[in-house]
Amino acid sequence: MSTSSLADTLVLWQEGEQSRQALWRSENHSKPPARVQVADDSIKADHAYRLACEGTALLWRGDFQNARQLLQAMARRVDRKPAKTSVQPVEAFNLHRQAQAQRARVLGMLLVELGLDYTIALRRAPDVREACLQAYGDAGQPSVVSLRELHGVIGAYEWRKKGVEVAALGARIHPHYGVFSPVRGEYVDLVAQAPLPDNALAFDIGTGSGVLAAVLAKRGVRKVIATDQDARALACARENMQRLGLEAQVEVMECNLFPPGKALLIVCNPPWIPAKANAAIEYAIYDPASAMLKGFLNGASAHLAPGGEAWLILSDIAEHLGLRTREQLLAMVEEAGLKVIEKLDIRPRHGRASDQADPLHRARSAEVTSLWRLAAV
Repeated sequence: MSTSSLADTLVLWQEGEQSRQALWRSENHSKPPARVQVADDSIKADHAYRLACEGTALLWRGDFQNARQLLQAMARRVDRKPAKTSVQPVEAFNLHRQAQAQRARVLGMLLVELGLDYTIALRRAPDVREACLQAYGDAGQPSVVSLRELHGVIGAYEWRKKGVEVAALGARIHPHYGVFSPVRGEYVDLVAQAPLPDNALAFDIGTGSGVLAAVLAKRGVRKVIATDQDARALACARENMQRLGLEAQVEVMECNLFPPGKALLIVCNPPWIPAKANAAIEYAIYDPASAMLKGFLNGASAHLAPGGEAWLILSDIAEHLGLRTREQLLAMVEEAGLKVIEKLDIRPRHGRASDQADPLHRARSAEVTSLWRLAAV
């Protein structure tokens, strides 16, 4: 391994008279911090916040619960700084993303060490072994991770155990770490209610947790092929089909967009916002240059059986943010050799849609999610 690749995978620090190193874990693929300082319960929040802003990471050696309190104190200091505002939607979105990235960078500077079996050798530390095993796989060696990311790992573990109730299924979907959770049920309801063109075969493109494939199967589609490229999504979808007793009806397949063959129904819920993703989980939200959207539209005709439909489930949030116009979307549809049969709409029910303190409130309050029924020209 080259020196540069080693620098990208290991975090180095000095502790006492010894030089130490461990594997660096980062879901947003950030490089390990260049400066690491050992810290404990004696450090003050203002000092910790200042060091983090200056790019010095703090490897925690004190009480674990005190580290959580310190992270909360640092978050209050980040959030205390008023965000810049703009009346232009696209500028407001860019400023919001910049603020999010800065917040993540600063709060990501508080680190904890994980042992060979993911144990945390700190006072009052929780047992995170199973949560980390599910998120990262076998440890292999000691590692260092930001406390903020570790909170995400723990939260995802609890979500996976509990599951998310999906009304259209009358059952729960259990999302894995790094796989988008179907907490926004309105887009699922659209798929549950749209008129089926056929019940023999359907493709679910970019299945994620498998929720839409499960809905189609529950509606009576005899065979659903659900595709994805992400290993976590594939494992998640397969496990959910087993839980729901649908593994014989739904085949989960690793491939880029479309499986071989043609179907009378092809469904896709691509990421809704054409912008760069900053972490793996964000690929379910952000679609740089509308790559997946265009890939689905441009390939749909070739995989539609005669008389078939392609269902595009898409929010218009990008339009309200000034990132894509309705005219551009319709032009993509036309250039792909498709036509609109019908558009079914639903309003979002999540809390952010009515949160006036949200920096993107104007866009969120106007948002509509649609199921576009498309056919080949």
